[in-house]
Amino acid sequence: MTTENLHLTPAESFPEHLEKVSDRELQILDSQVQRQIDHEIVAGGEANPETEFRRYELNEEFGNRESR
Repeated sequence: MTTENLHLTPAESFPEHLEKVSDRELQILDSQVQRQIDHEIVAGGEANPETEFRRYELNEEFGNRESR
């Protein structure tokens, strides 16, 4: 994953263990996934299930980090 990518498509790799990702990288992933969701909704009317699942996983990890 590079910071130059504004979107993270469902075909691109996604970390399997978000708890091992730094806070900075998690924020970048969150931005990329949100941009991808926005793109999918504009282009096709709905988000790809994989992108939605990634959004859910990111939200879960943010919640876990807040409770630590």
